[in-house]
Amino acid sequence: MARCFVTRQLPGTALDRLAEVHEVDVWPERLPPDPDELRRRTAGARGLLSMVTDRIDGELFDGAPELEAVANCAVGYDNIDVEAAREHGVAVGNTPGVLTGATADLTFALLLSAARRLPQSAASVLEGDWVTWEPGAHLGYDVHGATLGIVGRGRIGEAVARRATGFDMEVLVHSRSCGVSLDELLERSDFVSLHCPLTPETRHLIDAGALARMKPTAILVNTARGPIVDPVALGRALHEGTIAGAALDVTDPEPLPADDPLLSAPNLLVVPHIGSASHAAREKMAELSVDNLLAALAGEPMPHAVT
Repeated sequence: MARCFVTRQLPGTALDRLAEVHEVDVWPERLPPDPDELRRRTAGARGLLSMVTDRIDGELFDGAPELEAVANCAVGYDNIDVEAAREHGVAVGNTPGVLTGATADLTFALLLSAARRLPQSAASVLEGDWVTWEPGAHLGYDVHGATLGIVGRGRIGEAVARRATGFDMEVLVHSRSCGVSLDELLERSDFVSLHCPLTPETRHLIDAGALARMKPTAILVNTARGPIVDPVALGRALHEGTIAGAALDVTDPEPLPADDPLLSAPNLLVVPHIGSASHAAREKMAELSVDNLLAALAGEPMPHAVT
């Protein structure tokens, strides 16, 4: 029986399966353990089930000599130093595929909400500022027939493109291997949706120059990773009207402090990283994470290994 540290309580019954075989230590708080607490709780563990908010680095591996496996409950793994894990002989796994539909759905929910100014319209009702069918009020942008630019052609980007066909949208794609150039996509798109991984090359991919290339009526949607967008440049672009709006499921930093300047920007919609937050998706992510840990701790290859 191995000791496993789980950095957050998970929905569903996956942890029950893990507890049948191993000793399970679950972090009980809503907020994640801070780095010192994460290292302390992992020090004597052979398995770690982490969230995307947990920084898993060389220092953690140095202080956890018994650690054999890290199962990241996310499709992305930019929070893990994979090279350091390899050097320490620690297997790393993720949860690909199972959150594609949920994240693509949220992408379109954000796109539609920002285009039709739903948060502002709903707020006006609560504030008592409701004039029935005021012709010039709450005007947004059409989605049907518009041009959607998708940056990144992975599973989620492809799923968003399929949803766009139902709105008769023209879809442009930019990726490392195919599609139009990023400059062309930015210049032609009415909506720009980010679905690329966070890498050194994509960090601040959407900077002041990229935002300046977008239409003044365009809306940016990010359900990928916060640091792909330069938050200072985005705030300035929204204040100056360089673009019409932005809808973010991810931010840099995450979460944003209450006094972060970006939150005061106009026409900004922010939700708290809920791309995979459906019952089915989150429970399946937990199942895949436990599958990864059980396999690695049994001396078998992880079924969803990060290679």
